Amino acid sequence: MLQDLLTRPRAAFGLFIIVLMVGAAVFAPWIMPHDPFEQSFDGLSLVGAPLPPGGDFLLGTDLLGRDLASRLILGTRTSLIIGVLANGIAILLGAGVGITAGYFGGWVGAILMRFTDLMMAFPALLLAIVLAAIFQPSLLIVALVIAMVNWVQMARVIYTETRSLAERDFITVQRALGAGHLRILLKHLLPHLLSSIVVFGTLGISTTVLLEATLSFLGVGVQPPMPSWGNIIFENQTYFSTAPWLVFIPGSAILLLALAFNLVGDALRDILDPTLKGRH
Repeated sequence: MLQDLLTRPRAAFGLFIIVLMVGAAVFAPWIMPHDPFEQSFDGLSLVGAPLPPGGDFLLGTDLLGRDLASRLILGTRTSLIIGVLANGIAILLGAGVGITAGYFGGWVGAILMRFTDLMMAFPALLLAIVLAAIFQPSLLIVALVIAMVNWVQMARVIYTETRSLAERDFITVQRALGAGHLRILLKHLLPHLLSSIVVFGTLGISTTVLLEATLSFLGVGVQPPMPSWGNIIFENQTYFSTAPWLVFIPGSAILLLALAFNLVGDALRDILDPTLKGRH
């Protein structure tokens, strides 16, 4: 699969960006040029304005004189942790609901899917803001909030595929042979659903990263002084006209990471879907 990804230029580019971002997150303590929380004495101009990129501060400083590059690197760790954790929880919850509802059907499926429809009726961003405002924001709480609004799409997709598979002859044969529900689910249904789960999970990380950045920008996500790309933009938005790099650089990082996961997810969908093989 990795070789297939590398033969596709757009997927290879996305994979390179992901590896670069993950490397920055893992090795953040060793590659940050400055302390991301230190308000440097030399970090502001004589009139108290942020310094532009260059010199000792590669990407400039923020409104408090802190090194922007160091805060972006540490913010990469924050965004990726929340993105992967939230997406993982959403996948487990969505796939669990979708498989259960699709396999058992009847009143079990009806109740689960009506609840899914109810959750889908709420605007995701508004629901996330309400939940984040109710609970004390932290990395875990923000991840759980994002997962609570992102699992419904996965549940709907997996439910549809499971319903189709559950009516196939090979499932009917397994039931006739006396196979238990757990064996059918794990041995015969899950392998057929795995490709969809992998693709949807990869694409979902970009959504969770964007939602985390939005919540942090609105002040209900990761709280300062812990940096995330969203709250870096929020803290420095008043300097948009005089120090635009404070907004454009973290904003570009958000868009680049989201684009990378989308490119890899699209390629995985083409590779894992037999009907799309051969297309680039």
